[in-house]
Amino acid sequence: MWATNSLKNNLIKNPCALEDLKYWTIDENGGDKWKVEDLPGGEGELFPNPSVTKYFVTSNQPCKKSQIIDLLKEGFSVEILDKAQPAIIVTDWYAARKDCGCQYELLVRLLSADKKTLQEFHPQPVTLPQHSDGQWHYVTHTFSNYGPGVRYISFQHGGKDTLNWAGWYGVRVTNSSVSIDI
Repeated sequence: MWATNSLKNNLIKNPCALEDLKYWTIDENGGDKWKVEDLPGGEGELFPNPSVTKYFVTSNQPCKKSQIIDLLKEGFSVEILDKAQPAIIVTDWYAARKDCGCQYELLVRLLSADKKTLQEFHPQPVTLPQHSDGQWHYVTHTFSNYGPGVRYISFQHGGKDTLNWAGWYGVRVTNSSVSIDI
């Protein structure tokens, strides 16, 4: 099963690393920094959707990257956002290498016009153990009844490896999605 966006197209640009790190703001770039690799990668598994062929991978120190989505620039009207308050669906996929544990984090915030947080989804970090099966996992969340004033969505994810190995042994992320059910 994988996320499809038959609602409003995915508002995340370059969700599957096809354009390297283009459109992403690097918030933390620890260790050997963010890198893009081809699936399945060393000690990895193929993605459930065969059209996804690349992923972003973190290093041994915290790596986080983000995008801020401007909903008005994406064509949503103030009236739709404030009165209809359409559901905002967030999905992100992550995996560990089979030979190294990792930590994965996600923070999605709904922001006002002056970029103040109105609501957020910030689950506990996920730790995948060393010698895992390398399978892809996903997290999803739907914002609804969030009140008027949402103008931006901030999407940030990342992590690191848990064994402090030099190189790119940290969490792998791909196929990130933010869509709006209109």
